[in-house]
Amino acid sequence: MTATRVVWYACAMQTADNDRSRVLHRSGSIPPTAVGGAGIYLHLADGRKIIDGSGGAAVACLGHGNRRIADAIGRQAARMAYAHTGTFSSEPAEALAHIVLDGEPGGLTHAYFCSSGSEGTEAALKLARQYFIEIGQPQRTHFIARRQGYHGNTLGALAAGGNMMRRKLYEPILAPAFRLVSPCFAYRFKRDDESDQQYVDRLADELEAEFQRLGADKVIAFIAEPVVGATTGCVTALPRYFRRVREICDRHGALLILDEVMCGMGRTGTMHAWEQEGIAPDLQVVAKGLGGGYQPIGGVLIGGRIVDAIGAGSGGFMHGHTYQAHPVACAAALEVQRIIRDDDLLGNVRTMGGRLETALIERFGNHRHVGDVRGRGLFWALEFVADRSSKSVFDPQLKINERVKREALARGLAIYPMGGTIDGVRGDHVIVAPPYVVTAQEIDTIVDRLGAAVDAALVV
Repeated sequence: MTATRVVWYACAMQTADNDRSRVLHRSGSIPPTAVGGAGIYLHLADGRKIIDGSGGAAVACLGHGNRRIADAIGRQAARMAYAHTGTFSSEPAEALAHIVLDGEPGGLTHAYFCSSGSEGTEAALKLARQYFIEIGQPQRTHFIARRQGYHGNTLGALAAGGNMMRRKLYEPILAPAFRLVSPCFAYRFKRDDESDQQYVDRLADELEAEFQRLGADKVIAFIAEPVVGATTGCVTALPRYFRRVREICDRHGALLILDEVMCGMGRTGTMHAWEQEGIAPDLQVVAKGLGGGYQPIGGVLIGGRIVDAIGAGSGGFMHGHTYQAHPVACAAALEVQRIIRDDDLLGNVRTMGGRLETALIERFGNHRHVGDVRGRGLFWALEFVADRSSKSVFDPQLKINERVKREALARGLAIYPMGGTIDGVRGDHVIVAPPYVVTAQEIDTIVDRLGAAVDAALVV
């Protein structure tokens, strides 16, 4: 083989390897490559410019290419990239905890930072269990969660969740400490002969019955999303539902864990989604809007009585990760939170959220294949139906949510699709969750492109 042929062969093999991709992708196929971004737009390797209409998975709350955040990351990485939390704290972690917990909202006084929402759920579950050990109630070993809720993909978080599609494969190896009750999903599960209050009462009675079945003094906590995210698509609870839940937990001495990984940190128009429910949690899991995707970060916001109990007992949390409270990740999240505060972006979430709501209802409110338009703030979803009057669903084999995703991407819009809306198998929805910096013109463009995509996808 000549030198020229050797060079050609090497280049050809390298090209083949690059085309093949050595990344294990979620879908099994190779997706388009994103190479850059600015504001609400992502730039692809093939030259396309895509509106990131869902911020990925409601992650990129400040959009892409923010120089303030990039500079903060660079400064911290140059100064100190890592220090093990078994021995040290760091200035970014301390400052981040102070800004997130300013005023001790709802009695939340301390924070534990980790690298994802799933890790945050794991930490919350362990912390809840340790709390009861510290106060002399070791018999508490059960958690109650909701069907069609989701709390993460690690085994513990998956066991705590009710995403039946994601649970199915791993069901035999999930912990038996978790029990599931019905979600507050009025569009699908409120009976025609029930008022809103009667439906809430029925759900509260079911939760009370589950406490009694397990033994009220054996339940550690109830865990739920204030606005259910990817699994059912931006489902908000009916008024007073969470007040009833809080009352039941308090009556039986159990904790309330609220998972705001997707709906929290400003996404629904208030810093914490629970502020709109008139209650506060004992533990709150946060992640996506905390760092806006600039670094992997999640965490748990912790009620003062839990911290006090540990302080008066063993003195430390029996849990940890190598990268918890990572200084560079905390520096990025700190700058994200400063920008949200300095630029009054919660105000923009409320204003643009109202515009998005109006635009979606005007475009899809009478669409023959859109059964429900729901959400809050900049967190909205469309649920698709074969027939509006009966709420009948499309055959899951059609993968309507994926069709809408493909048609939207072809029109320069990325959204978040999901199937199994109702029970893990039946139902389709897509989520729209643009960055907090979105403008009125951009909202209109998102809805226009989504409308064209839905019409193209639902020619069935």
